[in-house]
Amino acid sequence: MAHHVLILGGTTEARQLAGRLIERGGLKITLSLAGRTREPAAQPVPVRTGGFGGAEGLARYLAQEHIRLLIDATHPYAAQISRNAAGAAKLANVPILALRRPPWLPVAGDRWTEVASLGEAAERLGNAPHRVFLALGRQDVRVFSTAPQHFYLIRSVDPIEPPLDVPHATYLTARGPFDEESERALLQSYGIDAIVAKNSGGDATYAKIVAARALGIEVIVIRRPELPDVPTAETVDEAEAGAAHVLASAKRGE
Repeated sequence: MAHHVLILGGTTEARQLAGRLIERGGLKITLSLAGRTREPAAQPVPVRTGGFGGAEGLARYLAQEHIRLLIDATHPYAAQISRNAAGAAKLANVPILALRRPPWLPVAGDRWTEVASLGEAAERLGNAPHRVFLALGRQDVRVFSTAPQHFYLIRSVDPIEPPLDVPHATYLTARGPFDEESERALLQSYGIDAIVAKNSGGDATYAKIVAARALGIEVIVIRRPELPDVPTAETVDEAEAGAAHVLASAKRGE
């Protein structure tokens, strides 16, 4: 019987890893999505959508579906899901591997201010009006209603509904990856003087950081949350190799 692997996804890397593993043959892969994106990208394997009911619910699923390996390839800021995954793996005695892309690091020319939360980011913008690019998920922008003096450019995969309760905001719907030239043109056309972003890492959305550096724009960076201490890979290649090793060990132990 093919070994069953569950990938907690929602990232480009999760999709790539799922494709790599299914191409190896002899595996059953299920990719789980939280269901927050209305039209998620096409996936190369069967998809399960929705929550599990915390760590205990996920542990039950792991047992019921005879999962041999749990891979947490969620977004670096999906801390609760990662905590649930680590807890479930322990409860169900299932190996776990986390695929966590490295964070971006500031380089010469960057004007970064690191903050601990979205609320702190809103405060950091100050009282004087600014033109702010909110490069955040649609569930993250609500807090900026507390700072209505600013103009906000808000880009998200799905529409922001209802709109932010501020007098001046423009909404764009788009899915990365984005390139530096288009990001620079976007920032210039809207006269952006500050960006609020999460330190997502990876290449898909890094262009805005490069564009901000070139234009001398301040970037307010939300610090990454602490995540569980589990075996970790930083790249899809590393995760594929790690998964193959775990599954080979499981096969020998059958």
